[in-house]
Amino acid sequence: MNDDEPPPASLTRRSFLRGGALVGLGATAAAKALPVPAESSEAEAELAEPRGRVRKGPQEITLSVNGEQRPVTVEPRTSLVNALRVHMQPPLTGTKLVCDGGNCGACTVMLDGEPAAACMVLALDAENAAITTVEGLGYPLVPTRLQQNFCDHDALMCGFCTSGFIVAISAELARNPKATDEQLAESCSGNLCRCGTYPQIMKAAISAVRGAR
Repeated sequence: MNDDEPPPASLTRRSFLRGGALVGLGATAAAKALPVPAESSEAEAELAEPRGRVRKGPQEITLSVNGEQRPVTVEPRTSLVNALRVHMQPPLTGTKLVCDGGNCGACTVMLDGEPAAACMVLALDAENAAITTVEGLGYPLVPTRLQQNFCDHDALMCGFCTSGFIVAISAELARNPKATDEQLAESCSGNLCRCGTYPQIMKAAISAVRGAR
């Protein structure tokens, strides 16, 4: 440093804080002066809007089950299988509740023609769907071809899984009457039988296809 130059001003803690505060106030003022992008405003408005109407307490809804309009009162947390078995009058108990976790397929129903685990579907979410249970496929005196084949091939033991298998395979046959053996097996791959009647179940399903031919 040149001896003729004056020494630099000392930087005190007070002057440092005062300078930082002025810089911060200046940045805030500048940010307020800048226009807010339209995208940001729209995003904030979207986040502020409710995603949907929150339902609380018992709900009176109407479910389309096997071609009939069935009124039922359920809590928002009630699953479809419990709505069918417990809350609907008269109840539809053909749909079985076994694992209550979407793992066994015993509660399989059709929603708009597609198989679904009724224990994993809220009754409120099925309000606008066409629901088909095993009761809607046939009657004791007038069974479907598949149901009759289950009896002919002794494809049931305890019976807890039977309705789920019949609904799942029936959904496949409805969209693919000429299903191959592999397609039939795939259609009910999510259904479990603890009694081990898989060979008889497949014989019943294959016979239903061959009989249709």
